[in-house]
Amino acid sequence: MGEPLPICYLNGEYLPLRDARISPLDRGFLYADGCYEVTPVFDGRPFRFQQHHDRLTRSLKEIRMADPLTHDQWRALYRELIARNRSNDGKPADLYIYVQVTRGAEFGRNHAPLPDVPRTVFAFAAPWPDGRQGWRENGLPAVTAQDTRWARCDIKSVSLLANVLLRQLAVDEGASECILLRDGQLTDSSASSVHVVIGGELRTPPYSWKLLPGTTRGVIEEVADKAGVKWRSVPVSEVELRGADEILLGAATREVQAVTSLDGRPVGTGKPGPVWRKLSDAFQAYKQEVAGTPW
Repeated sequence: MGEPLPICYLNGEYLPLRDARISPLDRGFLYADGCYEVTPVFDGRPFRFQQHHDRLTRSLKEIRMADPLTHDQWRALYRELIARNRSNDGKPADLYIYVQVTRGAEFGRNHAPLPDVPRTVFAFAAPWPDGRQGWRENGLPAVTAQDTRWARCDIKSVSLLANVLLRQLAVDEGASECILLRDGQLTDSSASSVHVVIGGELRTPPYSWKLLPGTTRGVIEEVADKAGVKWRSVPVSEVELRGADEILLGAATREVQAVTSLDGRPVGTGKPGPVWRKLSDAFQAYKQEVAGTPW
């Protein structure tokens, strides 16, 4: 990931990111009591803004918080943050915006009752990540691990310690992602949705508390229809994962990427496969289709 862009938003102010400060008593710091969202921005236009912020609102509701901003207020925040971080030539760039809402800071440390205090709202922008060198031609290596995350993986919580440690397992093995298994079934990866291709059909685990409802997953399923790729939301066993013809990752800053080795063994031919190529091309076509449309 590249260095973040210089201007951030914090509780109603735009200021240099390096100068941003929150209270050490903020419940996001003390308890990871908050939620976050990541939205791609292509050519200055947020991608799937509505779906990303619907998910943020839902995540906040699940932890008994109302979204402190309306969608229109979030839109205004995005526009201003993008404008203040434009390049010197003034051209819009591809980037992503990270937003985080915590329950706020109270004077003290109390598990409950949940305090009614001003929420902390934070956002920053960063350049679009290039990804691992050669990933389009060669795909990505991944490893597997048991899913050690908490039970409510459907909430995009800032409590990401398990995810961080799982991703580090991948880094330790020279891989790009850690694909997760629970009770012999595929769930997620440390920071992406996981899709398998069996007999030309795309299969993804059904939504539940065990995995995050991915906004990029929704794009992949939509473009699969356009590309003539059959897909189903069905349980995927560890055996099916390891025997899949293709394995794909979907995430806001990944779009759709091919996994070509798993735990040191090739996936399919060991190169990005035909379903990935169809979906990747359809994904790029969809981005062009929505470019310039209202968001």
